[in-house]
Amino acid sequence: MTNDSVQDKAKLGTLDLIQAENRILDESYTAPGIKELARQAAAEGCVLLKNDGTLPLDLSHNVSVFGRCQLDWFFMGTGSGGEAFPPYYVHLIDGLKDAGASYNTALADIYSTWCSSPKHLASRGDWLHWSFHYPEMPVSRELAEAARRQSDTALLVIGRSSGENEDWTPERGAYYLTDTEEELLECVTSVFDKTVLILNIGCFMDLSFIEKYGERIGAVLLARQGGMESGHAVCDILYGAVCPSGKLGDTFASDYRDYPSSASFGDPSHTDYDEGIFTGYRYFDKYAPGKVLFPFGYGLSYTSFDVRTEGFRFESSTVSVNAEVTNTGDRSGKEVVMLWCAPPSEGMEKPKRILAAFAKTGELKPGCSETLSLSCSSRYFSSFSEELHAFILEPGTWTFTVNEIPAGSFSLSGTEILEKVIPAMMPDTGLRKRILQHLPEETHVPAAADPHFSKVITGELSLDAFLASLTPEELEALSRGQGMMDSPYGAKGNAGAFGGITPGLNAKGVPPVITSDGPSGLRLSMHTSLIPSAAVLACSWNTVLVEALYGRVGDEMIYWGIDVLLCPGMNLHRDPLCGRNFEYYSEDPVLSGMMAAAAVRGIQSRGKAACPKHLCCNNQETGRNVCDSRVSERALRELYLRNFEICIHESTPLTVMSSYNRVNGVWSHYNYDLLTTVLRGEWGFDGVVITDWWMQPSVSPEFPQLRDNAYRVRAQADVLMPGDMDHFAGEYRPDETLLETLGTPGGITRGELQRTARNVLKLILKLNQSKSLNDSTGT
Repeated sequence: MTNDSVQDKAKLGTLDLIQAENRILDESYTAPGIKELARQAAAEGCVLLKNDGTLPLDLSHNVSVFGRCQLDWFFMGTGSGGEAFPPYYVHLIDGLKDAGASYNTALADIYSTWCSSPKHLASRGDWLHWSFHYPEMPVSRELAEAARRQSDTALLVIGRSSGENEDWTPERGAYYLTDTEEELLECVTSVFDKTVLILNIGCFMDLSFIEKYGERIGAVLLARQGGMESGHAVCDILYGAVCPSGKLGDTFASDYRDYPSSASFGDPSHTDYDEGIFTGYRYFDKYAPGKVLFPFGYGLSYTSFDVRTEGFRFESSTVSVNAEVTNTGDRSGKEVVMLWCAPPSEGMEKPKRILAAFAKTGELKPGCSETLSLSCSSRYFSSFSEELHAFILEPGTWTFTVNEIPAGSFSLSGTEILEKVIPAMMPDTGLRKRILQHLPEETHVPAAADPHFSKVITGELSLDAFLASLTPEELEALSRGQGMMDSPYGAKGNAGAFGGITPGLNAKGVPPVITSDGPSGLRLSMHTSLIPSAAVLACSWNTVLVEALYGRVGDEMIYWGIDVLLCPGMNLHRDPLCGRNFEYYSEDPVLSGMMAAAAVRGIQSRGKAACPKHLCCNNQETGRNVCDSRVSERALRELYLRNFEICIHESTPLTVMSSYNRVNGVWSHYNYDLLTTVLRGEWGFDGVVITDWWMQPSVSPEFPQLRDNAYRVRAQADVLMPGDMDHFAGEYRPDETLLETLGTPGGITRGELQRTARNVLKLILKLNQSKSLNDSTGT
């Protein structure tokens, strides 16, 4: 940049300055090293479900590829969490070419011609009308037999996708195979001696058909949606460049109706979580072990491992053990070790086993070993007593295993209370009284004579003195976004801005905070990296890799000027039909929480902010803005809050996003017990809570004079995003609901406005400190 351009920029106002910076940026940027990490993560997230020796393949042996998704690969699910736009995509045929594999080019050309014809072009669909599958090309027996003369092995790809705002249905073309897909399977497996089934699916689908074909399907690879490097990653597994090490983060049942949630899923008005704590493997282990096709934690390898444990300890409410893993096979590979807790059967009804901790080895050569240390707080496997309002360990013997190898145990003669908590998020908990007891005081520090936020940054002025100088209107502006998505303050295509989003706040030196949708990468109008889905990352069980990958995403945030990435998504996989399951990690709160924490640490290692979402119980998309998730306090505490609790304790995210839905009658963005009693009071979160985009109007039942934004601020949902109550607003329209009761009996208080503003300004301070550090180090 020339000196003249610097001088020209110095004449610009804050908004114009940022827009000028945007024009200087290239239209495409991927962080150095992210391609390699994305490919590794996609490969480690592949799960080998079946293998009779067909895999790995030989590069020189010709294969015939069936299924249109060889070209029309589902790289990611759809909606805000899946719409990063990468500079390239690698589908399966690209992967085969780049690997130097021999494949039936004549058959590939037939598919290419068919898929590219106007009549058969693949369409992802749009909001409320996502494409769950692409209609398959019919394959005649003659075509299959002609292909068999070229190859002795067939690769057959089945594809599925899902998206935001729309759940799957238990119908053909979604959860079940289409007629054409069944015909394709029947034709190919009857002609070829060896068939490898590749499942390019978002998260779940019915897999009971695999048993029908028996030995006719030699291998099954669950590839899911691996992002822009999908084709490379899948071929790495198929041809043995990478030894499979992925393990399932979910339970695959024999029939959809076997899932305990199936009877109550999808009602747009309310969902009764009648299964309580018994979801996923917690249910199947105890009540339906014979109805499991592929269990949680399952995954095959090309090599074998021996696991031995030593040094089991239970001290200060922490369990720890060492696991020595040895590669006993003839190929290099990685292994996942899982620490399981089997609680005593006496007392409260409990799962037969609970995942307590996990770790993954590095690449082990044949004969080599690595010792991993596993540890966890007993809070992670404790029970929640609704009678005592406490997390407890009941008397009896608590037994631990690592990959089914005995690790140790401890016994308790009486109930151990780990933590007593305030009854919360349930009816009749004295909420009004508790809120009034904890209303914040107004700051009494004298207002600064010349308030400028730069002085707060340098330490010349206290934050309280700056806060005292702000008008009610400026405090109100700090409690919301600018009003629309794609804020002109930030890179084109951003999700919106908050913080310094008015001329008055800009004049006082308060900068805007720019957000971008995630978690598959930055959702901008420019080309950014598309990384594997959360469901894939969970199957890698590799927190070190996930942290490194999101560190590179953080590098892209620095380049594009994004401050907050709206991820990780971490709602549990309660039901296979949830449209956003691809965007979430697992059915288990420990795996979900630890994976999310790794993503947060990676992003925030670059001085940016992560935003775990959606707190909480956003477990279906149907009616998500109004649906009431009716959940017992025990299920909330042991499942649907526990993963968020783990994430916050293990990574200290700077922001958190509330969910759209209601929880036991109260919308999350108005839920004082969720956002203040639990999140801030119990877990110690001291960052910014933002709403999911837009919110539902409502009146506080405890304080009827408070509505909408005043109701929200009292609950400590700090920022309404993107700032306007209307989905289609192109700019912010003044809203009176926050300030209309200021200074009136029972109304919103200046102390509450200052509390919200303080949370936002503290975030800006942290981001600015990190930016200064990045600038000084040249990163």
